Amino acid sequence: MIASLTLILFCQLVGEVIARGLGWPIPGPVLGMIVMLAALGVRDRIRKYRPAFGRQVDATGQGLLAHLSLLFIPAGVGVMQRLDILTEYGWALLVALVVSTFITLVVTVLAFVFVSRLTETSARGGEGSSARE
Repeated sequence: MIASLTLILFCQLVGEVIARGLGWPIPGPVLGMIVMLAALGVRDRIRKYRPAFGRQVDATGQGLLAHLSLLFIPAGVGVMQRLDILTEYGWALLVALVVSTFITLVVTVLAFVFVSRLTETSARGGEGSSARE
């Protein structure tokens, strides 16, 4: 577990180095996830390391997800320390949260409908004519 946690944190570190070194406006952890995705893609091509590496990283990820709520405590403390900003821009933040949540829901529904129709069409195309039509 220590090795896979080290790998996850190393990918985040690489992402931070890339983001800060190149001055990109992308957060380091996002770039770290891209690095991790590339590492997992390479892992799938190397059969020798696939079983152990996959299980260790998967177990560590599941452990982190099980305790994800604990990672929000520092953010909550940071908000409480800056209540002056929250009172000054509270309505604007509330509107931004509501609008962005609504847009996210609409885009998610549209993506689901698109993929659903796409998979339904491909399933029909493979069967020929079905009795339901």
